[in-house]
Amino acid sequence: MSTETQGGDDLEERVTNFLRRNFPQIQMHGGSAAIQDLNRETGEVTILLGGACSGCGISPMTIQAIKSRMVKEIPEIEQVHADTGMDGGGGGGGGGMSPSFPGETVEDGDDGSETDEGPQAPF
Repeated sequence: MSTETQGGDDLEERVTNFLRRNFPQIQMHGGSAAIQDLNRETGEVTILLGGACSGCGISPMTIQAIKSRMVKEIPEIEQVHADTGMDGGGGGGGGGMSPSFPGETVEDGDDGSETDEGPQAPF
């Protein structure tokens, strides 16, 4: 029995379940998270946060947490693009976003960025 033939739908289901399981606060706070695009060949997924996530001050932290956790938990996923649709829709700015917040200092180097889970959302 081959798992290759149904692997595609399974991957999409695992991404959806990952979002529900790890980020229930998105829905609890009136937001939504949906798969906008899933490229199985390159291992890239694009997540769109909507509803109350648009314009929410902590959505950049939620996005960073989704990006760092999903690639660790779902081996087929190599890269995660996520946004709230509030970025102006321009080209190519999705990857490598590093949110910073007033009063917060971000220091590069000492924190071991590769294992960093990203900022934790205060839920």
